[in-house]
This record gives sequence, structure tokens and C-alpha cells, in this order.
Amino acid sequence: MVFGLFSKERALQRTIKKATNKLTQSPERWAAMEKLLEVGTDDALHALLRRFTFASLKSIEDQQEKDWVVQALTAKGEVCVPALRRFMKSSTAIAHPLRILEGVADRDKALEVVDDLLSEEQPGYTRDPEKRIQIIDWLAEWKACSNEDVVERVAPYLADFDESVRFAATEALSLRSTPDAAEPLVMALINPDEESGRLRVRIAEIMAETGLSLCGQKKAVQPLLDDLLREFRVQKDKLVRRKKPKS
Repeated sequence: MVFGLFSKERALQRTIKKATNKLTQSPERWAAMEKLLEVGTDDALHALLRRFTFASLKSIEDQQEKDWVVQALTAKGEVCVPALRRFMKSSTAIAHPLRILEGVADRDKALEVVDDLLSEEQPGYTRDPEKRIQIIDWLAEWKACSNEDVVERVAPYLADFDESVRFAATEALSLRSTPDAAEPLVMALINPDEESGRLRVRIAEIMAETGLSLCGQKKAVQPLLDDLLREFRVQKDKLVRRKKPKS
């Protein structure tokens, strides 16, 4: 019995090696991925998720394989959640796994998993911001999540150390531009530590486009209107674009 278990484990490791090697020929790798799906244990499903961590040599085959993994694991249903949680905790390649998560978990379970990920990606310095950017982008697009839930989770990243994360958070709130988004955007706009003029202009554009309130911060915004944001003005506690003079 022990020998049989040892033999199965060795066979599984050989299959994992084939499925996760970008130099493996596509038909052989595909067969290995199908075998992992058939085995269906947490370890096998976790190994299948590792397909998202590399790009194979042929881009079309690479995308086809990744799309297949998304579809196959989504069809598996909620049984995939433990493997998804484990994989996303340790990997930065989580865009595809997040798509799977929204297909196999209900709203509350998905938020529980995402909140666990965010607890380890607090705003501040990080060597690699890609993981938090992927989460922010996904939250912004996830239809099952309310605007309020998104704003609550994304708004803190308007003060992140990394400019690309701050931009991602800004764009996410532009897609969820309910009144709840107004105050965090205004505070980011007038933040004295914000060094990115480009980001401030983008926030102003979003507020003018969506009609979000300045939350009574006209006095704090005014110095920006006299300098960086000259093309905007305040009208009834909202930013609007100045009309261009007729030529």
C-alpha cells in the first residue's frame, strides 16, 4: 500500500513537471494538464494553476492553454476555492485565477478570499505592485460586487507608495463613481504629499466627468486651480471644465 502511494505521488510529480514546463511540447503539456484536472486533488489543481505563471514559446498556444485552464477549473466549481486561495497567496500571476474565483464562489466567499489577499497587500511600499494592481482592476470590473464594497477596499490605495497603484485605484473609482467615491478622490487630489501632477489631473477629469462633489474642499482645491488645474473651475461644489475661448 505504501509503495502504491509512493508510486502515485511520483507519477503526479512527473505530470506536474510536464504541465508546468514552458519547453514541453504543447500536446504533451495539454495531456498533462488534463490529467491534473482528472486527479482533482488540491495539489493537482494548485499545480494546474501554475500554468498561469509562465508564457510558452508560441503565443497562440499559450493563450489557448490558459483559456482552457480557466474554463476547466470554473466548471469544477467551488471545490477549486482552496487551491485558488493557496495559489493566489503565494503568486503574483492572479488575473486569471481571479476570473476563476468569480465563477466558482458566491459574492461573500469571493470577498473573503480577496480580503485575505489584501490583508497582505496593505498600501505602502512593495517591490512588486502588480499583485495589488490586478486585485484593484478585478474589483473594479467584478459585476457581483457593489460600488460601496469596491470603494471601501480600493480607496486606501489612493495613498499607496507606487504611482501605478494609485492610478489603478483612481481608475477603479472612476468606474464606481458613486457619492462614496467623492471624498477619497478629493482627499487624494489635495494630498500635499502627492507628487504626480498627471495623477491629479486625472482625478480632476474624473470628478468633472462624473459630477462628484468636492465635499466642501473648495478652499483646499483652489491653489491647484490657479496652477496645475487651470482648465477647471468650481461650480456649486463641483469641478467643471472651463469653456475654451472661441477662435
